Amino acid sequence: MIARTIGWSSRHPWTVCIVVALAAGVALWSVSRTRLDALPDLSDTQVIVSTEWPGHAPDLVESQVTYPLVTALRAAAGVRYVRGLSMSGDSFVYVVFKDQVPSDAAR
Repeated sequence: MIARTIGWSSRHPWTVCIVVALAAGVALWSVSRTRLDALPDLSDTQVIVSTEWPGHAPDLVESQVTYPLVTALRAAAGVRYVRGLSMSGDSFVYVVFKDQVPSDAAR
């Protein structure tokens, strides 16, 4: 089977070139028509809540800002987990949602 295909291809090189050119043209046309979101986003739906409280110590930011936010956001619908990070004058709360929650609803 392969020997006959190679033999036929060597006897008809222009036909092979035309078929390859047509296949390449169809492939280029298909790639140009493919939507950009054809590859899904596999990352988790995540929202980051950033707050500033300039000039305050990390332990005060933790107790007055980060901990209340983490406690409140834990009760939100579809939350997988919540992580809080406090530093001098800044607080970051990372909220990761389950797969079924769209990013618009998460925000």
